[in-house]
Amino acid sequence: MGKKKKTAGDGSSTIALNRRARHDYHIEDRLEAGLALEGWEVKSLRAGRAQISEAYVLLRNGEAYLFGAHFTPLPTASTHINPDPSRTRKLLLHRSEINRLIGAVERRGFTLVPLALYWKRGRAKVEIGLAKGKKAYDKRADKKEKDWQRERARIMKNR
Repeated sequence: MGKKKKTAGDGSSTIALNRRARHDYHIEDRLEAGLALEGWEVKSLRAGRAQISEAYVLLRNGEAYLFGAHFTPLPTASTHINPDPSRTRKLLLHRSEINRLIGAVERRGFTLVPLALYWKRGRAKVEIGLAKGKKAYDKRADKKEKDWQRERARIMKNR
């Protein structure tokens, strides 16, 4: 027989979301990158123990790195290694993608922020957003628009 297809009830493949990024930045473009992980990190991701709300992406020596992501080690982690929950992790991207990101960050003043951490075909992936920072008045306008959409939905529901 063939493989059983995933249904909606099987659970989500999303490990962690960075909701703060959508509030603080205008997301211009999105990319998917792989993560170079150690064994204990994969186990902790499978248990859903990851946090990327304080994380950011930096480009150094022509490579991309994830800083500030916190993967809490499981208590059953191996005794012969010393897990570092917030170590720097290398992102796996194609050379052309890295070159495009370097151009956007250095020339046009963009920032790279991780938006989501998820599984894809058994591999951990991170969604990176090419973003510009929002000003305070942009955040207020977004909140006002969101409130109006919620109120409009409430009004239309009662009709």
